[in-house]
Amino acid sequence: MDLLVGIDMGTSSSKGVLVTPDGVIVASHQVPHEISLPRPGWAEVDAEKTWWADVCRISKTLLDSRPPGSRVSGICVSGVGPCLALCDENVSPVRPAILYGIDTRASVEIDELTALFGAENILARGGKPLSSQAVGPKIEWVRKNEPDVFARAKRWYGSNSYIAAKLTGEYIHDHPTASACDPLYSIRDFRWNEDWAQRILAGLPLPRLVWPAEVVGTVHARAAGETGIPEGTPVVAGTLDALADTLSIGVRHPGDLMLMYGSTMFLVQVLEKFHTSPALWTTAGVPENTYTLAGGTATAGTLTNWLQKVTGGASFDELMTEAAAVPPGSDGLLVLPYLAGERTPVFDPDARGVVAGLTLRHGRGHLFRASYEGIAFGTRQILDMFDSADAPVKRVVAVGGGLRSPIWAQALSDITGRTQLLPDQTIGASHGDGLLAAIGVGLVPPETDWATITNEIKPNPDHREMYDNLYEMWLELYPATREQMHRLARLG
Repeated sequence: MDLLVGIDMGTSSSKGVLVTPDGVIVASHQVPHEISLPRPGWAEVDAEKTWWADVCRISKTLLDSRPPGSRVSGICVSGVGPCLALCDENVSPVRPAILYGIDTRASVEIDELTALFGAENILARGGKPLSSQAVGPKIEWVRKNEPDVFARAKRWYGSNSYIAAKLTGEYIHDHPTASACDPLYSIRDFRWNEDWAQRILAGLPLPRLVWPAEVVGTVHARAAGETGIPEGTPVVAGTLDALADTLSIGVRHPGDLMLMYGSTMFLVQVLEKFHTSPALWTTAGVPENTYTLAGGTATAGTLTNWLQKVTGGASFDELMTEAAAVPPGSDGLLVLPYLAGERTPVFDPDARGVVAGLTLRHGRGHLFRASYEGIAFGTRQILDMFDSADAPVKRVVAVGGGLRSPIWAQALSDITGRTQLLPDQTIGASHGDGLLAAIGVGLVPPETDWATITNEIKPNPDHREMYDNLYEMWLELYPATREQMHRLARLG
């Protein structure tokens, strides 16, 4: 029996599955981890002690569940991103990996590089403006602020390409991840922006570009010893976790959109043709020479986890019970969920959280429901941008751990007016990684789809007028408080 290993490294945990070529999950395992927030605006992870350690633990646990006579035919790993993991020639990190858009340290470098290359040129070449999501300014930040560290770096990786290097020794970037490493990648041509890249990388070599389902090498002896994956097993490139998720839930056709409930909200839509929007991100897609349009908030599950901690550490079930007792609209409470700045469409690393309308009659359940609603308002704002970008959404498929909360999921449908389709298998990106591995090693054709839609969440029309009114007020909160947010950010 052929088996595939799929592993996804998320913001707060890593998950893995052992699957058959027809998508049946033989075993699964998850390990939690934490990210480091050493300074305001910084978000980091120890690539060796977190990402690689997670892959080793999960691989060994999964392989302990192998049926007799089965063999591991391929492995694929996805991860959060775009991230920056600077390493020496032995693939040993020279500093903690800098995470995606929740790390906002490079705001000065964003402005400098935008002025250097030109905002219109960057949008035309890269498909999106520079923001905290971009890797190029973060490389620039390290080069300027940690020159001794930068001098020790010989390679630069994302989360999944770091694991590919640990497994095989190969130095690669997959096209979708590379296309998020602005302004280093030319989105129209599916190649590196050689001139801009050399200016920013200052001698660091560019990795070989591959597509997510390509076999990039095989597991070498040392990696086999640490992971338990047999030496010589083919390693498939993988990609960003959100794009692996799209594959897992059957988001394949133009107009299909994936809505991922996770530590952040992430939205990915398949495009029929190349399109850019200054308020969204255009990236390469999973199939060769395709495009997607994406957007994402800076907080989602991280916000509710934070709220759980600061309000006494009640259990998830307790908080759900309290929030369920609060009517939709949270009795006039509005939350701007910008506790880590905001990504699309605000692109403001100095944005801050706001609770408006708070009174003595509001309790913990109100704050919890209003936080879910605030995230949903932000998601509606992004979805409206998709529609106005001449790329209307035709079909929304939802996935992610946040679907555990029926309050959150229903509020999102009520606020956006959109029906969410739910697949039978919502384990997430690791399942998509298993499919990428199966495609990559030739066990299934590229058009294979393991997803089956089994449920849906429809908007409640009785709540539409109330939420439309609240949404208009919510949209006014950020511009009304932006100046004060920025002054407070400077104080912080």
